[in-house]
Amino acid sequence: MSELEEAEKQVHEMVVQAAATLTQQYGEDAEVIATMRAAEFAAAGDVDGLKAWDMIIEYLIALREGRPDDIAGSIN
Repeated sequence: MSELEEAEKQVHEMVVQAAATLTQQYGEDAEVIATMRAAEFAAAGDVDGLKAWDMIIEYLIALREGRPDDIAGSIN
């Protein structure tokens, strides 16, 4: 596995873990909480932080819609 593939795998695992933690803590409100966090990073001008939260939100939406595997390769 190349370094890039390994890095993408690690990012995917972090996104999945963050989504799982948010869902465990906030249940159906996980997307709302993630969106609020993304807005905080956007307001602070933290582009990298915003990108991370956007990936988490995308994964939460995919989970809700029953298609988490659809974005597995597109995270990053």
